[in-house]
Amino acid sequence: MRRRGWSCQRPARRAVERDDGAVGVWPRETWPRAKKSLRPQGPGSSSRTRPGLSDGP
Repeated sequence: MRRRGWSCQRPARRAVERDDGAVGVWPRETWPRAKKSLRPQGPGSSSRTRPGLSDGP
């Protein structure tokens, strides 16, 4: 980053609206549900150019 002229920036203070309780609960409750929905629901295709189609013409 520094080679491109960027620097690491952090906020000087935390937002007043921040809810530390909700921030702590999120990785335990919300993330596992979101992670499950990212997985494919059915069999996929081995073709990178034609996802979801069966083999053959």
